[in-house]
Amino acid sequence: MMRGHPANSSIVARFMSSAPQSVPALVLDQVTCTFPGRGSTRAAYTAVQAASLTVHDGEFVSLVGPTGCGKSTLLNLAAGLQAPTAGTVHAFGERLRGLNGQAGYLFQADALFPWRTALDNVAIGLELRGMPRSQARERAGDWLRRVRLGAHAAKYPHEMSGGMRKRAALAQTLILEPRMLLMDEPFSALDVQTRQLMENELLELWAQERRCVLFVTHDLEEAIALSDRVVVLSAGPASRPIAHYAVDLPRPRDVQEIALHPRFVELHRAIWSALKQEVMKAHEQRDV
Repeated sequence: MMRGHPANSSIVARFMSSAPQSVPALVLDQVTCTFPGRGSTRAAYTAVQAASLTVHDGEFVSLVGPTGCGKSTLLNLAAGLQAPTAGTVHAFGERLRGLNGQAGYLFQADALFPWRTALDNVAIGLELRGMPRSQARERAGDWLRRVRLGAHAAKYPHEMSGGMRKRAALAQTLILEPRMLLMDEPFSALDVQTRQLMENELLELWAQERRCVLFVTHDLEEAIALSDRVVVLSAGPASRPIAHYAVDLPRPRDVQEIALHPRFVELHRAIWSALKQEVMKAHEQRDV
């Protein structure tokens, strides 16, 4: 049973009453993920335990929690990169028994090949799927223009700024038309100004087709500014979702301007109240 917080009970009720009735994009049902210990003196480690999470098609959901709470583990379960020790994972109604072919995964570090240009990096996924190179490069050019890199198609990764590489990596993922986008702190290495630009560009691209997004971040402001819902995870080990907050802020959003909205401040205060408790627990466990 999920522990409730008085500050968000009405928010959760509004979310549940307005949730889409179609087949969810992602369902993690009572998943547990335990990793074996290394060596004879190391005990097994349970990253998440009996964790349940549903993400609806077209919904933008962010996961927040203290360091080591299993956020990336939940993403890996959703991607099929990690099989649960117990529980099940369903993507669009089908039980996941291997890699999630309907998901695109954007990591903290971009996956650009240093010997390929921006155009060829974006095209490579389509080429690997068997599309003729000329057609793949044509589509890649369209996507580079969509992420404002049309004039930089011939550049190699070392010739691009951090923000440009992130745009290329985003185009590289979205060109494959995934129904679900999994994002693991994709903008954490960028400076503040570039990060805000990328967040706005992500929102713009997401609004065009409303793919399901599961977004991991340590930045609570980023989570609120981007999301339809913010999910707080408990301190690890054996982490699980403990609170859900519907972000009822108007769209479209500018991440800088929305932070000044009175409702943003109210949500930040409520979510931080729950999150702070888990952060303190995590610090206490590390000090033991």
